[in-house]
Amino acid sequence: MLYLQQVGGWMHLTRLFDRHSIFSIITPSCQIIVAFYSSHANPGEPIFSQSKMVARTDGIGQFAIEGNFELDQAVLEALPVSGTEVISAHAYGMWVWARQARLVCRLPDGEIISYFLKVTTGESDKLMSHGQFEADKAINAVSKSFCPKPHAWGQYRSSEIPTYFLLADFREIGQQPPDAIRFTSQLVEFHKKSESPTGKFGFHITTCHGKAAQLTDLWDDSWELLYQKQLAHTFEADKQKHPDWPEFEYRKKLVLEKCIPRLLKPLQSEGRTIKPCLVHGNIWDQNTATDMETGEPFVFDGSAFYAHNEYELGNWRDPRHRLGSKTYIRNYKRSFPASEPEDEWDSRNLLYSLRFNTCAATLIPGSNYREHVFEDVGELCLRICPDDLAAFASDPQEDDTSSTREDTEEEEEEEEKEEEEEDEEEEDDSD
Repeated sequence: MLYLQQVGGWMHLTRLFDRHSIFSIITPSCQIIVAFYSSHANPGEPIFSQSKMVARTDGIGQFAIEGNFELDQAVLEALPVSGTEVISAHAYGMWVWARQARLVCRLPDGEIISYFLKVTTGESDKLMSHGQFEADKAINAVSKSFCPKPHAWGQYRSSEIPTYFLLADFREIGQQPPDAIRFTSQLVEFHKKSESPTGKFGFHITTCHGKAAQLTDLWDDSWELLYQKQLAHTFEADKQKHPDWPEFEYRKKLVLEKCIPRLLKPLQSEGRTIKPCLVHGNIWDQNTATDMETGEPFVFDGSAFYAHNEYELGNWRDPRHRLGSKTYIRNYKRSFPASEPEDEWDSRNLLYSLRFNTCAATLIPGSNYREHVFEDVGELCLRICPDDLAAFASDPQEDDTSSTREDTEEEEEEEEKEEEEEDEEEEDDSD
C-alpha cells in the first residue's frame, strides 16, 4: 500500500510491504531521505537504515547542476544528443533496489526535454543494469508507447564502489496500476505483436528479477524444458539463501519432475502449439503506471524474455498485488483466451506464480513469502501428484529418523536413572 502525507512541510511517501516499510521523505529543502523499516528488527538493533543524497558542487560550494542528485561524467557523456545541457537533476519517485532521478535538459536547438536516470551500487548490479537495458529496449521495439526508450547504461567513473546507471526517456508516473481495461488491452497487443528472433523461448542475455539473476540467456523450442530449467535455478537460489527444509525440498522436486511435465507438455503436444511471446517478466503494481501526459498505460523495469504469454500473469496471483483482482485477469483473458487445455489455466497460473514468489522470498529475508510458497507448492502437488505428496510423511528414512530419536531419548532416560541410583548408593555408603 502507498501512503502520502505532509507534516510541517515534509512529504512522506510510504510503501508498505509484508512486515516491511520503505519511506521516501522529501524535506522542505527538497532533500530526499530513504528509510527502511522492518518489524523483524531485534531488540537493541536500529530499525531504520537511511541514505541521504546531497547535491554535487563545483568545488567552491556552488551547485554545478541544480537539484539534489549527484551526476557522474559517464552519465553526461551518455546523453543521446551531443551538446545537451543538464539544467537540473532531482531525485524522483520511490525506489527499493536503486536510486532514481529526473534530469531536465536543454537540447542544442533550445528544446527542453527530460530523461530518467536509475543508479545502483554493487558489483553484481552490473548484470541488473545491463539486463534491464536490453529488456526495456526489446519491449520498446515492439511498442514504443508501452515502455520508455532506454538510451544507455554504464558505470560511474568517480565512485570508489562499483556503481552502474541506466538512462532512458522520462515518463511522468500517474495512477498505479493503470485502468484495467486499457492496461490489459495494451498488454495483450504487446504480447501478440512480439516475435521471437529465433522462433524459440528464451532471451539473448541474462535479465534480473530485482537483484536476482534469472536464467534467461538460453533458447529452447520446448517451453516445458525451458521453464523447468528456470524454476530449478530459482529453487536452488532459495536453497542457498535459507536454512535446510527437507519437506520443502521434497515438494520442489515433485514440482520439477511431476507438475511441470504434467501441466506444460500438453501445451505443445497432440497438435497444440503456443507462441513464444515477449513478456515484461515482472509486472506488478509499482512498475506499471498511467502516463500523466498522454493518459496511456506503460511499464518499466523490464525483466524480459520470450515465454508462454500466461507466464506474465503468474505474478498477479499473490493478493498483495492489486493487479491480481479479477478485473485485470478477466479483461486480459477476454482478449487473449487461455491456452488449451483451458481447464488447466488456474493450475498453470499457480505453477508460474512459484517463480515470482520464490524470488521475492529470496530477495526479502525475514518475510513470510517462503512459507506462502511452501503452501502453494503443496497445493499444486495435491492437484497433480497427491500420492507422491503423501509419501513424504511415510518415507522410511523419516520413520528411521523418528525411531532413532525415540531410542536416543529412552537411552538418555535410562542413563539418568542409573546416575540417580548410583548417587543414592553413594549417599547410603557415606551414612
